[in-house]
Amino acid sequence: MRRATVRRVTEAIADRLAAAGFIAAEEEARELDAAAGGDAARLEALVARRLTGEPLAWITGRVEFCGVDVRVDPGVYVPRWHTEALALRAAERLPEHGAAIELCTGSGAIAKVLMTRRPGARVVASDIDERAVACARANGVDARRGDLFVPLPADPVDVVVAVVPYVPTGELDLLQRDTFTFESDVPYDGGPDGTAILRRVIASAPRHLRAGGALLLELGGEQADALADHLARRGFGAIDVLADEDGHVRGIEATLNSRRRV
Repeated sequence: MRRATVRRVTEAIADRLAAAGFIAAEEEARELDAAAGGDAARLEALVARRLTGEPLAWITGRVEFCGVDVRVDPGVYVPRWHTEALALRAAERLPEHGAAIELCTGSGAIAKVLMTRRPGARVVASDIDERAVACARANGVDARRGDLFVPLPADPVDVVVAVVPYVPTGELDLLQRDTFTFESDVPYDGGPDGTAILRRVIASAPRHLRAGGALLLELGGEQADALADHLARRGFGAIDVLADEDGHVRGIEATLNSRRRV
């Protein structure tokens, strides 16, 4: 197919996506076109799937995250752009030959970024979803199936990073309208105030972190304030709130000051 023809096809797809309300229509059109590999019938099938609201990464089988190509299988949580700052900060806190844990790894995106930026470090991950564990392993991640820290080695690490479910149950209906058409609420539902699983991670993290190690958690809204006392009681200090360029709270970074076991 000639370049001009390809461009016209991509523009036509972008027009269809834009008319359906997709914001990044041009970018998505290019990704769908690339995934089709020049097969017009396949391209039409991929576009039809996207128009139903199916996650783009499930359709193309990949997503770029922090400049790293990540495989994403159908049914596996898709890493979001707003998580990139958390992943990059975790990489900064991870020594060249250190060790890190990623909880609720999903596709293994954060773990893969850590492995890419700190190739001499040891990185392990966990998830309760067997599809996620299989996908993360396909991305080269040492992923174990189980709840949070349960399936992971007891050796202390320098960094624990996680994107656990943190949406308050009562606010799940406020998420993008087609989210639960395809996805389960499991990766999102964080309990009544969204902090139920965050609190579990904070309670267990001191048993797995070295003194001076970093805990990095994605969260939102007023959750950083709600967790401040809980973090302090577990021996964490130097708590920094991570916000995006628009000032929206995206996570917290806390440093373990002691080896308290609670």
